[in-house]
Amino acid sequence: MKLKRLKESTDDYFHQAWELYNDAFPLEERRTLDAQKTVLNRSNYHFEILVDHNQFIGFILWWDFETFRYIDHFATSKNIRNKGFGKLILNTFINNDDKPILLEVELPASSIDKRRIKFYERLGFKLNLHDYSVPSSVDNRKIDLLVMSYPEAITKETLNRFIVNNHPIIFNS
Repeated sequence: MKLKRLKESTDDYFHQAWELYNDAFPLEERRTLDAQKTVLNRSNYHFEILVDHNQFIGFILWWDFETFRYIDHFATSKNIRNKGFGKLILNTFINNDDKPILLEVELPASSIDKRRIKFYERLGFKLNLHDYSVPSSVDNRKIDLLVMSYPEAITKETLNRFIVNNHPIIFNS
């Protein structure tokens, strides 16, 4: 099993990863292809895919900031879900660096949303119940989400610093 960082939209497996990205996330939570090509050039942005025996397994798209890592998007291919690959990808990611990790989840309104939160909690992530929203990628709406953090919960002040310092980089790229 191999984790590979993609730096160009012409790299092997980008097309498969892009199809999964479009399938796994709602339109208002995704970048356009042009915006994705732009962030691929950022040194602190990582578009990493997992390949096992030449089979595309999934991806983890993340930002490496000074004091933490931020998982932007994470998904595994539909045909291999519930086989432990998501856990493997995240455990590898967690163990790669000792910086704290932040990621966003949908509000626990559906059984799938609740299952996703439980999945992250089993890996050691903490659900932070602070009010939090991100800009939609398609209009002027705000999308209400929650932030999960690893290894510890974060304060509202830490979340506010994240928003002020990093949202402009993440959402205006």
